[in-house]
Amino acid sequence: MNIFLILIIIVAIALLLVGGLVEAVRFLLWVGLVLAIIAVIMWLFRAITGKRR
Repeated sequence: MNIFLILIIIVAIALLLVGGLVEAVRFLLWVGLVLAIIAVIMWLFRAITGKRR
């Protein structure tokens, strides 16, 4: 019974870590998407106005 309890604890910790990593990756994907959209908008703005350094 003791081994079964330890196995359940290990599985629970593994699932908790994987769940946390999935949430972190999902958040970072949204941040990356927003930054990519901002970069495209800025590039289009510079291309349309013709301002170059």
